[in-house]
Amino acid sequence: MSHWKHAGWNAMPVEQLNPLFERQFVHGRQAMLARIVLRKGCVVPEHSHANEQITYVIEGALRFLLGEETGRETVIVRAGETLVIPPHLPHSAEALEDTVDLDIFAPPREDWITGTDAYLRR
Repeated sequence: MSHWKHAGWNAMPVEQLNPLFERQFVHGRQAMLARIVLRKGCVVPEHSHANEQITYVIEGALRFLLGEETGRETVIVRAGETLVIPPHLPHSAEALEDTVDLDIFAPPREDWITGTDAYLRR
């Protein structure tokens, strides 16, 4: 039997991971959608994951560092732009201004669901 979910962002709990980073997310069996608010200066430390990630910036701007230390590339993603990050690619991000973005992960981020994402809680 399939189950469906319906809710507005205003009905979902806001998870404050640190003073500059908050998120909300919903997930199914095969994908996750997250709404993330990053205050200017927020840094998401370098990490990688088995999930494909698609980032869409609604407002603001994020500077991503992508790849291994040798051969690392910088990409700035502004409002109305997207970035696809393949699985296992090391990356970090910094909010260049107050930013709201939507991230899609496939499959869902198990570490977010279980709360074992310590790298975000600093």
